[in-house]
Amino acid sequence: MIMRLGQIAPDFEQDTANGSIRFHNWLGTSWGVLFSHPHDYASISHAELAEVARLKPEWDRRNVKPVGLSLDTVESHRDFEQAAELVEGRVFNFPVVADCDRTVADLYGMVHPDIDPTATARCVFVIDPRKRVRLIHAFPPCVGRNFRDILRAIDGLQRADAQSAREFA
Repeated sequence: MIMRLGQIAPDFEQDTANGSIRFHNWLGTSWGVLFSHPHDYASISHAELAEVARLKPEWDRRNVKPVGLSLDTVESHRDFEQAAELVEGRVFNFPVVADCDRTVADLYGMVHPDIDPTATARCVFVIDPRKRVRLIHAFPPCVGRNFRDILRAIDGLQRADAQSAREFA
C-alpha cells in the first residue's frame, strides 16, 4: 500500500509490551507519531527509542503520542526495552507495536521487499487529531532519524492549523 499525505491513517489493533491498542481509539484527540525500526536489536535502535522517551515533555507539550513498531514479538520488545534501559538509562514511556505478522507494516507500506523483506525501513508518520496523515518520512534501516526535526515539523503543522482556524473563524 502507498500511504499519501492527507488520507485517513489506517486503524489497527495490535499487541504491545504494555497490552493491546486500537490505534485510533488510543490516539483519541491527540496527534500521533507512528515510527518503525528494522528490528529490536538493529544498530542505533536503542539510541533512537531512548531519544523518543527522553523527549516525552516535548511530545506532551504538543499533545503528541509516539508509538514505535517493529516486526518483532512482544517478548522480544520486552527484552529489548530492558536492554535499552541498561544501555541508554532510559525507560520507554510509549508503546512499541509487535507487528510480527506485518499487518501494520503492510497497511502503511513500511517494508520495501527489494531492500529487506524481513524488516521495516525507518518510517515516520505524523497523524493529526482527525486521523489524517500529515507527514511521511522514510529512511533506510541503517540511517537514524532526528526526532527533534520531527518535533519542528509538528510545530509547523500545528501553527498552520491554528492560523487556518483563525482565518475561517
